Amino acid sequence: MHHRSDTRRLALSATRHCLTGCAIGEVLGMVVGTAAGLGNAGTVILAVALAFLFGYGLTLVPLLRGGMAVSQALRLALAADTISITIMEIVDNAVMLVVPGAMEAGLGNPFFWGTLALGLALAFAAAYPANLWLISRGMGHARMHAHH
Repeated sequence: MHHRSDTRRLALSATRHCLTGCAIGEVLGMVVGTAAGLGNAGTVILAVALAFLFGYGLTLVPLLRGGMAVSQALRLALAADTISITIMEIVDNAVMLVVPGAMEAGLGNPFFWGTLALGLALAFAAAYPANLWLISRGMGHARMHAHH
C-alpha cells in the first residue's frame, strides 16, 4: 500500500513539473501569437512548440547541471516528458479552440485567461493518469527519479 501511495505522489509531482513547463510555453505562445495577430493556427503552433521547448528544458537543466552528458539527458527528457506534454498540449489547445470566442477574446479580456486556465487545469487532469500508469511500470518520470 505504501508503494502505491509513493507512485501516486511521484505521478502528481511529475504532472505538476510537466504542467509548469507546458504552461510557461503555452501562455507565452498564446500571448505572443495573439499580440502578433498570427491567427489561430499560427498561435497554436507557436504555443505547442514553446510548450515542448520549456517542458523539455525544465527537465534538461538539472540533469545537465548534474554533469549528465547532453545525449543521455536528451534521451531521458524525451522518455520522461513526451507523452505527458503531448496530452497536455492536445487538451489545452483543444479547449482554447473549442470554446467559442476564446482565441479571439484578446489579451485584455478575462475570458481569454479564464479559458486558458481551464485548458491547463483539464490538461493536468488528463496527463496525471498517463503519468501514473507510466511511473507504475517504471517508465516516464520513474526513470528521472533515479537522477534526483
